[in-house]
Amino acid sequence: MLKKLILPIFLILLMSQAALAQDEYVKPGQIPVVPGKAPNLRVKLVSSNGNVKTYLLVFNKGDEILSGMTEFAEKYHVTCAHFTGIGAVSTATLGCLDYDKKMYHVVPIKEQSEILSFIGNIAVFNNKPVVHAHVGTAPASGVMKGGHLFEGFVWPTLEVYVTVEPASIGKKREPELGFLMLDPEPDK
Repeated sequence: MLKKLILPIFLILLMSQAALAQDEYVKPGQIPVVPGKAPNLRVKLVSSNGNVKTYLLVFNKGDEILSGMTEFAEKYHVTCAHFTGIGAVSTATLGCLDYDKKMYHVVPIKEQSEILSFIGNIAVFNNKPVVHAHVGTAPASGVMKGGHLFEGFVWPTLEVYVTVEPASIGKKREPELGFLMLDPEPDK
């Protein structure tokens, strides 16, 4: 009886070690946004109320989300905005902060998944717009994964409403962990 249990227990331990060895961590700011990776992105101004503007961004097959969001912010001179969206990705890389390690635990999305929630903001750091997005996704199984978006490739679409405010909001580097955070009262 014991001999029959040894092999399955050994295999379970071996697989657990392999899974743990695949854990990947990255430091805040370590994954750069690469420009030019959202060539099919379409933008339309859908409303304007004084200085507040709302845009619809429609991403298409193969567009990388943060690349397109950042290029939009640069082109339209966005210094303060918030957004929401829905759609789907073929693959994505998310991260969840591991406070003890002071790094993001990488959460890979390696299969077609619905974007159940896409929310975030745009502010300015070193005179450039910075997009901060969180995503909740689910594949066909319905098991949800979520976190900070590092990279995501759209399939078949992602529809995002961006509300641009007239203010300019900056970001500052958080000293302990090094990530960027909103700074509503920047130093003069």
